Amino acid sequence: MELESQMKTTMETGTIMEELPAGTAKDKVAAAPTQSPLFQKIDAAIQNKVTLISSSYMRYAIRSVMATLFLTLGTAVAFGTAIQTEKVAPGLGKFAFAFMFSWSLVMIIFMNAELGTSNMLFMTVGVYRKKISLGMACKILFTCLLFNLIGGILFGYLISLTGPFQHLPVDNYMFAGITAKLDKSTLQILIEGIFANIVVNTAFFVNLRMKDDAGKVFAIIFIIFIFAFLGYEHVIANFPAFSLAFFASHGTIYDMNLMSVLHNLFFALIGNYIGGGLVIGLTYAWLDKTPSTYVD
Repeated sequence: MELESQMKTTMETGTIMEELPAGTAKDKVAAAPTQSPLFQKIDAAIQNKVTLISSSYMRYAIRSVMATLFLTLGTAVAFGTAIQTEKVAPGLGKFAFAFMFSWSLVMIIFMNAELGTSNMLFMTVGVYRKKISLGMACKILFTCLLFNLIGGILFGYLISLTGPFQHLPVDNYMFAGITAKLDKSTLQILIEGIFANIVVNTAFFVNLRMKDDAGKVFAIIFIIFIFAFLGYEHVIANFPAFSLAFFASHGTIYDMNLMSVLHNLFFALIGNYIGGGLVIGLTYAWLDKTPSTYVD
């Protein structure tokens, strides 16, 4: 009778009394990780890359070549502007170079080209978040780097045949800059490579978070200006830079040989992966794997 009375009272008041033990589905839902809008976009980008390379390897390869087409154009106009700036305002060539070079990434992003140093982030995040297998991630990254290199050499050679790079004096801004790159120590290249790709992938993150195209352009330019002005080492940017300088100088740049170039590229590559893949990619993927609402 007492139990019937309690049930009747509950029904009359319209109240349903229910106790759920700890660890039920309700608790699990409450503790589920918050979905990050930023990483939802990154996951979608990773899936696009997998779909493209799986359905048409050549199309993915061409998108990788196109990245260094735009990078070569940006490098060429940056060096060309710096050379001319040094003639009228010695010491300001570095500012001109950094500003003009920054447009390279704008072209790469807006033209949907595939850049190896950004894929260091995407592939690391994809493997960590189990959105892609390690084998597929390595295939995408290797393919992208290989065809970035091919594009850098090809377009560096072709640009060297154009008017602005004919009969350059031996002490011009470009030749001096390349010589300085090749004279760096292993540790300096490695550390500069880390910071270079921290900057580049910060620009990619900002691009994914922003909606306004004009805002994206300004943000990318001023972020990339950081590493370009500081002269840090970016392995993909060095593909066309070394190629253009080599062909424009007809191989006469002091201390530029196969071993010195490979030394720079190898340790820049390692540094770039640490900076883009681990410091930015893996760190933020881990930070956003949280039950809290503090996500990107």
